[in-house]
Amino acid sequence: MDLNRRTLVTGSAGAGLLAMGGLVASPAAASPGRPSKAGNALPKPPKGSPEHVAGQERFWASVARHYDMTDDVINFENGYFGANPKNVRRAFTQATEKIQHENSWYMRREYGSEVEQVRVRIAQEVGASVEEIAITRGATEALQALIAGYNRLGPGDAVAYADLDYDSMQYAMEWLRDRRGVEVIKTNLPEPATRQAVLDHYERLLTTNPKIKLLLLTHVSHRTGLVPPIAAITEMAAARGVDTVVDAAHSWGQLDFSVKDLGSPFVGFNLHKWIGAPLGCGFMYIQEDRLPAIDRHFGDQDYGPEDVRSRIHTGTANSANYLAVPAALDFHAAVGAPYKQARLRLLRDRWVHQVLEVPNVEILTPEDPLTYGAITAFRITGNTTSAQTTAIANYMTDEWGVFTVRRGGVAAGEVLRVSPALYNDVKDADRAAEAIRAAARRFRVAD
Repeated sequence: MDLNRRTLVTGSAGAGLLAMGGLVASPAAASPGRPSKAGNALPKPPKGSPEHVAGQERFWASVARHYDMTDDVINFENGYFGANPKNVRRAFTQATEKIQHENSWYMRREYGSEVEQVRVRIAQEVGASVEEIAITRGATEALQALIAGYNRLGPGDAVAYADLDYDSMQYAMEWLRDRRGVEVIKTNLPEPATRQAVLDHYERLLTTNPKIKLLLLTHVSHRTGLVPPIAAITEMAAARGVDTVVDAAHSWGQLDFSVKDLGSPFVGFNLHKWIGAPLGCGFMYIQEDRLPAIDRHFGDQDYGPEDVRSRIHTGTANSANYLAVPAALDFHAAVGAPYKQARLRLLRDRWVHQVLEVPNVEILTPEDPLTYGAITAFRITGNTTSAQTTAIANYMTDEWGVFTVRRGGVAAGEVLRVSPALYNDVKDADRAAEAIRAAARRFRVAD
């Protein structure tokens, strides 16, 4: 079967200015419409509210041209990692060439100051001071260091996490049982979820478990796309003397916010998902006055105890990845966080609203826009095992050319995650809806 994407979307199921050595793009390169030495002119949104611009297909088609993507399939599995815009690919290639050409001569003399500029840029964009930011190889590394390093726990205390939290973070929380001698409480978020139901859930959890001292929260669930009211939960927890660690792996670049909006002293971020930096880039945030609560990473002595960078030690990382981060931030700033958020929500709404009335399709996020971004998962009633969801995902790809992924770990059963990106269009969303309706018929479970 020919699954060429251009055929599938119309046919039937059967048929930067460079600084310090020429690598780090300056903020000036982010000016909309201004050429960058790392690539062509960056996108410039038309005038209008984010909601108005979200529907301007001509503009988003111009954004899509900044990505070089396969036409073999409609990729609605963009939660794994984010595609790099062309300017980021060029910046990464330039950085790799320079590092290999100048080798340790460059790395020993210039790289340190250049990567420090990257750290400054990240801090500026996320709304933090540079003293609160340390670059990591991803959110998992950042969050594992924050959880393992949190030193305000002892025997008799408890920690808690939820079923929608990321697996690696769950493992780290469980590990605290041995590392700190604490009780570990796993909780299941309500389904179907609402903003108020989630708030009520955490209030009950904290009220009935007064020994809890550390709470893991996820800003955007990688399983279902649910966006809990993080700031309100964090405030509720803090009033009871409970610290929160927030997993923002999926949120920055998908949602429009600054780190201070979360209210949490400890946050882990990815840059290689919705910001579009090369794979293997992230950072941790530690509120400046809370640094003593996190141990130095394996006794790190490269930096002093008052330096946030002593809370993570990665060894020799892929330096070209980090040097391409400013190009990704340039692109993110050029498109604009409010416009990205509105566009991704529009694409989500486009497919969801076409299947809401299908009796055996369960949508795992509520219709409240404050509770979702790009990602939303669905379940075909009765199909809750890995084998069943894998079969549905394969059917959608093989018969409809729509690529999604199954996700386990949800207390009520497995789901299929749909995650559009900026290079997707409304025809892609329509195709996904058509495929889901067909799958609902094909995989209906008899009453």
